[in-house]
Amino acid sequence: MHSLAEPVSKLIDAFSKLPGIGPKTASRLVYFLLRNDESIATTLAQALQELKANTLFCNICHNIADRNPCTICTNSQRDHSIICVVQEPLDVQAIERTRAFNGVYHVLHGAISPMEGKGPDDLKIAQLIKRLQQGNPAPDSGDASIPVKEILLATNPNLEGDATAMYIARLAKPLGVRVTRLAHGLPVGGDLEYADDITLGRALSGRSEL
Repeated sequence: MHSLAEPVSKLIDAFSKLPGIGPKTASRLVYFLLRNDESIATTLAQALQELKANTLFCNICHNIADRNPCTICTNSQRDHSIICVVQEPLDVQAIERTRAFNGVYHVLHGAISPMEGKGPDDLKIAQLIKRLQQGNPAPDSGDASIPVKEILLATNPNLEGDATAMYIARLAKPLGVRVTRLAHGLPVGGDLEYADDITLGRALSGRSEL
């Protein structure tokens, strides 16, 4: 039995390390690239290089961006007095698709999960509390800031997401900030990024006090 060519096995191994992709799927992806026009592989390689070279994390909301601060944090048409707190950058995209929210965001980059060894200090919670205390930078206004009146906790409706939301709520309430949570209707145990636009839009509109 002949072993795979080294470039093939290396790429299969690289694809296999991506979330949701096992060895079989990785092999299919590699053989697809081999069988098809070289331009597909070249375009993919260039896109991967540009991903690391031309993206960064916004120093205000910690979302993925191509400029710092990001276009949402510098948009004067948005309501900077309300912050929607989400776990991951993909959640920002999910909420933006609904067009039901016109505030700004804060990305935690995860949730409190003792099973995974992830605590509050591993998330962007301290940075969120600082925003609540100091206000959001006002777009095009120098050093001026806009007081935060409300935070909408849009963490995933599962055990880790709920625990994270309750932890943040305990820190935020003494600061006099209104704390709300996405309304029920999202599937319990599911991930925000997989919710359909109608369900997510209704959850945003029907958010409740926490």
